[in-house]
Amino acid sequence: MSETRKLAAILVADVVGYSRLAGADEDRTLARLRGLRSDLIDPAIAAHHGRIVKRTGDGSIIEFRSVVDAVRCAIEIQNGLIERNAGVPEDRRIEFRVGIHVGDVVEESDGDLMGDGVNIAARLEGVAKPGAICLSEDAYRQVSGRLEMEVTDLGPTQLKNIDRPIRAYSLQVGVPAKPKPAKPAEPVPPAAPTPQKRRFGPPPLAAALTALLIVIAGGAWWFLNASRPANVATKAPAEAARLSIVVLPFANLSGDPGQDYLVDALTDELTTALARLRGAFVIARNTASTYKGKPIDAKAIGKDLGVRYVLEGSVQPSGDKMRVNAQLIDAGAGAHLWAQQFDTPRADLLQTQDAIVTHLTHALDVQLTEAEAARLKRTPAANPDAEDLALQCSAGASKVGGIGKEADAAYALCEQALAIDANNVRALTQLGWKFFLPAMGGVSGDPKRDLERADELVSKALALDPDWTAIHDLKGVILLIQARFPEAIVEHERALALDPSNSDAARDLGFDYLRFGEFDKSFEYFDKAIWESPHDPSLAHLYGGKASANFGLKRYDQAIDWARRAIAVNPNYIQYVHATLIAALALAGHDAEAREALKRYLALPSTGPLKTIAAFKAYFSAQGGNPPRVEANERTYDGLRKAGMPEE
Repeated sequence: MSETRKLAAILVADVVGYSRLAGADEDRTLARLRGLRSDLIDPAIAAHHGRIVKRTGDGSIIEFRSVVDAVRCAIEIQNGLIERNAGVPEDRRIEFRVGIHVGDVVEESDGDLMGDGVNIAARLEGVAKPGAICLSEDAYRQVSGRLEMEVTDLGPTQLKNIDRPIRAYSLQVGVPAKPKPAKPAEPVPPAAPTPQKRRFGPPPLAAALTALLIVIAGGAWWFLNASRPANVATKAPAEAARLSIVVLPFANLSGDPGQDYLVDALTDELTTALARLRGAFVIARNTASTYKGKPIDAKAIGKDLGVRYVLEGSVQPSGDKMRVNAQLIDAGAGAHLWAQQFDTPRADLLQTQDAIVTHLTHALDVQLTEAEAARLKRTPAANPDAEDLALQCSAGASKVGGIGKEADAAYALCEQALAIDANNVRALTQLGWKFFLPAMGGVSGDPKRDLERADELVSKALALDPDWTAIHDLKGVILLIQARFPEAIVEHERALALDPSNSDAARDLGFDYLRFGEFDKSFEYFDKAIWESPHDPSLAHLYGGKASANFGLKRYDQAIDWARRAIAVNPNYIQYVHATLIAALALAGHDAEAREALKRYLALPSTGPLKTIAAFKAYFSAQGGNPPRVEANERTYDGLRKAGMPEE
């Protein structure tokens, strides 16, 4: 019997006191249970992409492609049962216990699942309270911060026939999370005066902005936590996250478009700072940036992105000071909830950053732990002039796609930054991209050497600042292109831990698992990136990733659908998307459509050298991959061949 080992999210559910209910009235109990399955349970499973592995009388074992889907399904079912049990005598209510775990399982040829992933989920269901959901620590880690219900840490729990204790968490559906008691603000003594260094002229705007982001983030989050009720009902994303927000690009009121890069940097850093706060759902900067320069309609933006709050503002020089205006808007009502003006001197504000953060931890009512407070602080750049050049370099290179003469002109600014400060982390990281992108895109004259240079630069940057998400993201894609998939996964997971709104890292994790042959697992991260950045510039690649994952799982109809979505977003040259569409059409028996798709692909002016099966073999082989990925590649070649692509 053939079998496949994979990672899966497993949900096990069982009726509480089924024997008692059946003993009292078996026919009525069975009829009610059938009605629940047809009207509530099965539709919820289908809506959240679940697969019923087996039914066990009054219970079920269900497989999901992600923990997020499993938990959402369980919550929908438990909420539905609460509604249906209203007014029913307690001894006649049908209630479920639910256990969820993510782990290694073995799928047999008949679709049955076995292994620890199933066993632990079943044992967790056994310790769950009626109406509750019990999660293993591995499962809870993937949804923590997205839940607005009472969560109890059960600690390490010894489960029956499981050789090691499993840390478990209980989710009580219908019971809102308890608001944490507010602490009164404590007076903070003024920071000790710091000797000022002499400078020739005022330092760049970047110095002042770095400290201000902490104050603005703190003020906005103080308002959200101190002034809003804890049990507001909503249909926003992230399980109706109360603290869901988008930081719109701040307006540059200096009259100098050359200062845009500094204002954009403030927006990016604010997004990261807010995303690190516990319980936050923050729209990724890639999507927020699409609203730059557009009229602000908070209601429309909130509906479009599924968030409750919009943070927007402006930056304007005023004499020897920098004036930053920030305001928080309720996206549902369009009302301004909080606004504050910050005036800060240009000179050496970074030296007082620690004092500002210390004051913030006392003023905020979000109960920041010491660790979280430390994460909010970025080590200030040693030389503001070098940091200013690095910011210009990053903005200029990003604007033109990172490759080409214009990009090289921008990278020259990073070289200048390193000439001033050889340890400027932003410049080191940006130059890492300079060497990585040509190697990845197949346009490098010496890809091996360019990858080595990129790795040298990013390794130095990591040694200097191991807590910046952007460095881990770059390190991860370097490892990915080197086919070092487990190491790439570690780096991208670290990038997401440092900045949960980093949609680039989520996207790259999806491709890590895709190349690794963990097709099911890749969906979780592609979906996360799409969810947090619905207008992302790389949306075509995200859709293409889902097309490739479905192709890997032999779900050819879904692969065709996602590939067509990707091409609709970007009809030009994304080679693997077109190859996936052509091969999936051919293998699904749509021969005429496959030939037509191949014809359109070959006619694209940007197709490049990938016009033969031999070229695709070389392209995919260079990416490496585990046996499932290699097997999927072979099916791609078969489909391309069937559609009529030449061998050589």
